[in-house]
Amino acid sequence: MTFRIAVLSAGLSSPSTTRLLADQLAASVTGALRDLGHDPTVQVVELRPLAHALADNLLTGFAAGDLADAIRVVEESDVLVAVTPVFSASYSGLFKTFFDVLTPEALAGKPLLMGATAGTARHSLVLEHALRPLFSYLKASVIPTGVFAASEDFGPASDGSVQARADRAGREAAALLTAGGVKVERRARTVEEEFDAPTPFAELLGRLGH
Repeated sequence: MTFRIAVLSAGLSSPSTTRLLADQLAASVTGALRDLGHDPTVQVVELRPLAHALADNLLTGFAAGDLADAIRVVEESDVLVAVTPVFSASYSGLFKTFFDVLTPEALAGKPLLMGATAGTARHSLVLEHALRPLFSYLKASVIPTGVFAASEDFGPASDGSVQARADRAGREAAALLTAGGVKVERRARTVEEEFDAPTPFAELLGRLGH
């Protein structure tokens, strides 16, 4: 069976440790699914190039172009790997903005593997005090094992603990997927629903003045 893995990376540099961790987690999920005889596909969404489009979406309520494609990749995936850098002891604003523009039920029932990166291990609890509450509110089926990586975890002195946690999280994601996960019926919004409560143009112009 083919499972679609969406990988969301909110790293701001290129290359970034956030993307490195996201790729590591995706590889773990892919490997675990292949071990079970499945044929997963992976699509990566980098949020950095979408920053302006995300701001426009907040103002207008509409996603277009690459942002619309990114949202579709996430919504149509069977499992989501979401990784953010840590800013001010929480997820980044860019990361949060992406989830702000999704429809309310976009992640409902979707298996989600969360990860975070920071300069030091002192931020490791961000997974539990910031990311897990966010995704629980969005009704995602959050994988029990979250993965945090500090800068030293990517160097030659790494003790391999991040890889071990990534492999464990990958197995948990594969088990949830192959067990059927939580089935939630989703349907596309109709044109009438999209225009049911439009934001007045004068209000949109007023927001630009702040």
